Amino acid sequence: MSSGKDTVAGAGLERKLREGTAVFGVVGLGYVGLPLAVEMAKAGNRAIGFEVLQNRADEVNAGRSYIADVPSAELSPLVDAGLIQATCDFSRAAECDCIAICVPTPLDAMKEPDVSYMVAATESIAPHLSPDTLVTLESTTYPGTTEEVLLPLLQAGGTENTAAQGALPLRVGENLFLAFSPERVDPGNTTWQTKNTPKVVGGVTPRCTELARLFYERFLEQIVPVSSTRAAEMSKLLENIFRCVNIALVNELLQLCERMQIDLWEVIDAAKTKPFGFMPFYPGPGLGGHCIPLDPFYLSWKAREFDFRTEFIELSGRVNENMPYYVVDRVMSALNTQGKALRGARVLVLGVAYKPDIDDMRESPAIKVITLLKQKDPVIVFHDPYVSRYIQDGESVEPVALTADEVRAADVVLVLTAHSNVDYAMVAREAKLVLDTRNVFAPDAGAHIIKL
Repeated sequence: MSSGKDTVAGAGLERKLREGTAVFGVVGLGYVGLPLAVEMAKAGNRAIGFEVLQNRADEVNAGRSYIADVPSAELSPLVDAGLIQATCDFSRAAECDCIAICVPTPLDAMKEPDVSYMVAATESIAPHLSPDTLVTLESTTYPGTTEEVLLPLLQAGGTENTAAQGALPLRVGENLFLAFSPERVDPGNTTWQTKNTPKVVGGVTPRCTELARLFYERFLEQIVPVSSTRAAEMSKLLENIFRCVNIALVNELLQLCERMQIDLWEVIDAAKTKPFGFMPFYPGPGLGGHCIPLDPFYLSWKAREFDFRTEFIELSGRVNENMPYYVVDRVMSALNTQGKALRGARVLVLGVAYKPDIDDMRESPAIKVITLLKQKDPVIVFHDPYVSRYIQDGESVEPVALTADEVRAADVVLVLTAHSNVDYAMVAREAKLVLDTRNVFAPDAGAHIIKL
């Protein structure tokens, strides 16, 4: 239960939230931010999206979506109704009562957290905040970020603005409210989307948590309050570390099963018939997406501050990072069985998105696999029904239509993404050789189809 002081703090903001008159802001209109702004607007709230890319702001204001999970037909009426507007003018943060920060948190070359986008976003809005404003951070990061990085920036940046208004300086928990609420976006998931995925929220103070809960309740279905920002930050990392470690386990078993001449895919299918105590995870050519390949390393980095090594995380990282190398070795081995070298061979890559049935290439294992393949000097072409261009480090790979002629022309077809709208029966029929890293072919599809 909040104290009497906490109950008084933010009374004006609470009133606006309960009445539905609060104006919402979203910093960063990408895979997380744009769907969030759309849900805000669909619930009748006015949302202002803040972007550093003018072309993105222009597209939103024209009612055109560049995010697959947000159809333009859904965005356009909300723009026409004045419920969503995008801008590159961060001074308009002064219009907002609640602001969610949804910017990237990548790793640098040394696999340490790069908080520069988060810092820039915070510094951009801080001078324009007024008393009784809530700020939430949704970007995945290490425990402590909200209080150690955002809190001092917000309080320092808001001093000049509040003084000019004759108001007291901004103080978190008194007239400025700060919380962490991790994004849980799963691109392409038609069942669990922004609105119905439970939302974890942890504030700097109990009152921060309470106001953040009221904020998200305005447009999301289920809110899960926790005791602190650190607990909320750690919960997101746990979700993705759990997956990273278990994927590493099956990736390691895959390599053992190859030597033992056991089909791991069959083993997993058998194990998952157990109705309790087992959850299936599947091997593959590496990790992809905006979370699992990156998030565990935030905690590994932070743990060093406490003289602690996260052995499971670091080991799983090494196993998963080795998978693209293993795939290339298997390609070379498969070609050798045909009396061919990888150098000069024609390789048809099927799928470059990081997961099935989406166009998202962020951290896709295909990027590393193709980079490693290029070092062996083959001819590489690709087909992906959702990705029309492939350019990495200034070098492009030629896209091709998936025709019988193209499949026959390839010395090896390498399946890296299990898109559902690919004619695998034709591929099995026409290909000379296939390396299937995603188990898309039936066990009896032919001796020329080699499973990872």
